[in-house]
Parts: sequence; C-alpha cells; structure tokens
Amino acid sequence: MPDGRPDLPLTYRILHEPRALFGLCVLGLMLMAAVLAPWLSPHDPLEQDLLSSFLPPSWQENGDPVFFLGTDNLGRDIASRLIYGARTALIVALIAATLAALLGTVLGMLAGFYGGKTDMLISRAVDIWMSFPAVLLSIVLVAVIGAGLHAVIIAIVIIDWTRFCRVIRAETMVQKERDYVSSAVTIGLTRVRILFQEVLPNLVPLLIVLLTLEMGIAIVVETILSFVGLSVASDTPTWGNL
Repeated sequence: MPDGRPDLPLTYRILHEPRALFGLCVLGLMLMAAVLAPWLSPHDPLEQDLLSSFLPPSWQENGDPVFFLGTDNLGRDIASRLIYGARTALIVALIAATLAALLGTVLGMLAGFYGGKTDMLISRAVDIWMSFPAVLLSIVLVAVIGAGLHAVIIAIVIIDWTRFCRVIRAETMVQKERDYVSSAVTIGLTRVRILFQEVLPNLVPLLIVLLTLEMGIAIVVETILSFVGLSVASDTPTWGNL
C-alpha cells in the first residue's frame, strides 16, 4: 500500500544508498581502468623480463618497488596485466550480457504474453537447456566453436539467455493482467504494440537488475575459460590468465 510519500528519483536513491553507491564506484573504477589502461599501467603488459620473474609484491621481502604487485613466471608486471585485463572483462560483460538479455527478454515476453503452445514450447526449451551444467556446457561450446573472444561471447549468450527468459516470462504474465493492458485492448491496440509499447517499459527495472547480475556472471565465465585456455590468446592480458 502506498504510504503517501512521493517517489524519489532513481539517481537520488542510488546516491543515498551506501551499497548501490559502493557498487557504482567499483564499476566506475573498472571502466576507468579499462579506458585509461595505456596511461594507468606502469609497464607494458606484454614485456618479458626473465631475470625479474616471480617477484613478490613490493611491500614483501625481496619485492621490487618498480613492480608494485610483483611479476609472473615470465617477468611481466602483474599490476599492468590486471589493468589491461579489465578491458577484456568489460567487453565480455557488456556485449554478452546485452545480447543474452535481448534474446531472453523477447522470448520470455512472447511466452508470458501469448501463452498456450508458444509458452509451452519456449518454457520446455528453457527447462531442457537449464538442466545442463552451465560452466561445463560453456567449455564444450567454446571447444566446438573455437577459442577466442567471439566464441566466449557466443557461448555465454547461448547459455544465459534462459535466465532472462524465465524471469521475464513470469513478470510478463503478471503485467498482462493489469488494468492498463485491458485498456489497451479496449482501444484496439494490437498485441505486438501492447507487448512492446505498454508491457516492456514496465519490465525495465527488472531488466536492469538482471543485466547487472548477468555482467558479473559473464566475467566469471570468461575468467574460467581463460584459465583453461579456451578464451583469448594466452599472451593477452585477462583476469583468468593471471
């Protein structure tokens, strides 16, 4: 029930919610690191120095102040590779999550709004697809498609559209029973216009939440695939290669 207080703008609520503000700051730092990597990184992330391999962080014993976070087995600066790795993570997160959201949202809206055979067909496809272990399936897909960033993005989209589809379907079924949908039907709007002009705007807040969660999942999947050697080239800085 409404309590009589006016709805506060979304920007105001974010800036006055500590957890949301913290998440926004972390995302901002990641974005800044990805965009400004050539200027922020102290060294070339691909430069090798075997005489300086396996150096500990600078604050530990035998650490070198030149290499703040130490070096890897080839003497490459870990801090620089960490900064450049944010680029790969954000590319995968933004592209894969957005494409998965588009596919899952459209299918979920169709299933929830039209019902019947359309709902049954899409829902059964989602149930079958979600019965497979996500990480194992992503490894198999990338192995079949071929290693590379494009393969990682395709695998994430193919697997994770089901998350959006199931949630959006349920919310669409709720929204189509609302009075504004009945009013739209009464004035003669087509189902397609009702679905995309009336129902879709009311799904946006839920989509934002799902999209942010999916970005985190996409980064984790890319990291796992990089770790097992199925993502980008081994010399390309990624968080999984670290």
